[in-house]
Amino acid sequence: MSQKYYEFFCPVKVIAGKAALEHIPYELTGLAAKRPMIITDKGVRAAGLLDPVIAACEESGLDIVSIYDDVPPDSSTSVVRDIAGIYRQEKCDAIIAVGGGSAIDTGKAVNILVSEGGDDIAKYSGAGVLKHPLKPFFVVPTTAGTGSEVTAVAVITDEKKGVKLAFTSSFLLPNAAIIDPRMTLTLPPHITAATAMDAMTHATEAFTCMAKNPLSDAYATAAVKKVSQSLLDVMDNPKDTNGRLELAQASTMAGIAFSNSMVGLVHSLGHATGAICHLPHGLCMSLYLPYVLEFNLESIREPLGELLLYLEGPEVYSATPASRRAEASISAIRKLRDQLYKRCQLPRTLKETGKVLESQLDHIAEQALDDGSIMFNPKEVTLEDAREILRRAWA
Repeated sequence: MSQKYYEFFCPVKVIAGKAALEHIPYELTGLAAKRPMIITDKGVRAAGLLDPVIAACEESGLDIVSIYDDVPPDSSTSVVRDIAGIYRQEKCDAIIAVGGGSAIDTGKAVNILVSEGGDDIAKYSGAGVLKHPLKPFFVVPTTAGTGSEVTAVAVITDEKKGVKLAFTSSFLLPNAAIIDPRMTLTLPPHITAATAMDAMTHATEAFTCMAKNPLSDAYATAAVKKVSQSLLDVMDNPKDTNGRLELAQASTMAGIAFSNSMVGLVHSLGHATGAICHLPHGLCMSLYLPYVLEFNLESIREPLGELLLYLEGPEVYSATPASRRAEASISAIRKLRDQLYKRCQLPRTLKETGKVLESQLDHIAEQALDDGSIMFNPKEVTLEDAREILRRAWA
């Protein structure tokens, strides 16, 4: 599985810790930005999460010129166009995206329009279209899961055509990601669980897929260890600031890992299920992870066995015979999912979601085979394979 040639790229400055938000004004003035716009959603604003950001800026004499708080859960081209219009009208000169994956992706897309000009975001979709750096852009994640703050990708729905547009460019990466535990303290249990399992999946797929490399491996294993050690503690004690910071850092590290090694079949199935059944991404990741690892088992036995050290710790690892470690890793992930189901009913099977019909499984399988992530899965997947995995994941 070793790669003779690989590339690793992560130029995002990470500002993390208990007073990280207070550093935003310093970062803005360092890029000569004086009129920032905040892009967020109603939930984030209602939870009071913008208050420390606004307070920090005002204390430094920086004026937040505009706050757009109407980003939908699945952001669309018309929302992006609207926000870009407000940005121009208010003569803003920087963007601060505060939120989960949708707010961050929206911020990335708005930055393309306000930097490149025009109203038609679709013409910039694809890879390598952008040739110039964009406006100053900062990201404050409020979920510990997507890792979107360190990935060069954005996904926006084109409502007219009913398709998801993907944008890929290193210019989409923010100037800095601000990781502050205050931003995830109010996350409800089921979102805490789903987003942490999203990070766990990013890291596990990064560590076991075709394009793994020594640098992405270091980030992936660290992320698995942090989620394993902190997730259940945070579920039982939601205001645990240290645990929250650990999960947030795990998400960022997993994001760095998978954007430099790619992901596999869990993501292909997850993307298809999200599109057809409208289930949240993190939930799909948690749901499919053990079934896909079982399918890939003989191709990933060595790296999956190594993950046992980070999933269960050194005592369990050394007490487990080498030939059984890969299976033990899958058991550890199943055990964690059972604990999460006990605490917040995070579904472990498609049936438990209550939103998937058995008659939709074939459609999901067909769509998953068309997903780009499938190319990096360590084992070839046929339509019948995908159907079989879905049948196992059904109940």
